Amino acid sequence: MTFRLAPTALQAGYRLESLEAAGSTNAIALERAGSGDAGGLWVVTDRQEAGRGRRGRPWQTEKGNLAASLLVVGDHDLKRTATLGFVAGLSLHDALSAIVPSANVAVALDAGRSAGGSARNRFELKWPNDVLAAGAKLSGILLESTLRQDGKQATAIGWGVNVVSHPSDTPYPASSLLQLGASCDASDVFTALSDAWQENYSVWNGPAGLDHIRLRWLDRASGIGSSVAVNLDGRVARGIFETIDEDCRFVIRQDDGTRMHIAAGDVHFGAVSSARN
Repeated sequence: MTFRLAPTALQAGYRLESLEAAGSTNAIALERAGSGDAGGLWVVTDRQEAGRGRRGRPWQTEKGNLAASLLVVGDHDLKRTATLGFVAGLSLHDALSAIVPSANVAVALDAGRSAGGSARNRFELKWPNDVLAAGAKLSGILLESTLRQDGKQATAIGWGVNVVSHPSDTPYPASSLLQLGASCDASDVFTALSDAWQENYSVWNGPAGLDHIRLRWLDRASGIGSSVAVNLDGRVARGIFETIDEDCRFVIRQDDGTRMHIAAGDVHFGAVSSARN
């Protein structure tokens, strides 16, 4: 498959390494960083054989799906760097909305509802790093960072997108663009993603900074105002999803009215959130 950067990405100086197959695009991007790459490098394939998801979970990309990683090198600390995951999710949302405008997307069991209780007919973002369609996981995003000898932070931002197929043995609903009736391929998704990333990353780096990204992310968020359960390494916190704070932590209002700010955890909405352990 032939992958191409969007004209906006080319003009901004981004580069592309396209592979027929790869073990992990994130691993390759970090290898390039270790060899002194200055960043702005996309590594992309439609067949990833040893990818990783959050918390070390395997993420295998079947032929025809998209695995793409972007190497970002800079002086940001880890706290600031972690917020690039929200830039990444927002960028994929924008890309899919641009190339799949007529997809029949509805919110299902574990996707959550908007504050008024109605489903939103579009792609949605699930904290911290999932893109949903029809209430099912369409994509995952993983950030991996390392500190280089020159003192710069090198971060590989990886996207895995179910374009033509999706895993069937997951503990959560999953879907693919093909299942939604979309006719685009992995190359189309990548070109749109590289364009959307350039726009959102410029905002993140600009005067509006993270706050503008946060507000745009919230406008596309799944489950605001809904009951939620968050698995915190074996302990479950329950409440109502209110917002994400200025540091992009997940904020829930508990039964006693107190607010909990969560930096990491697995989020479940709907019927799943009401199940008691």
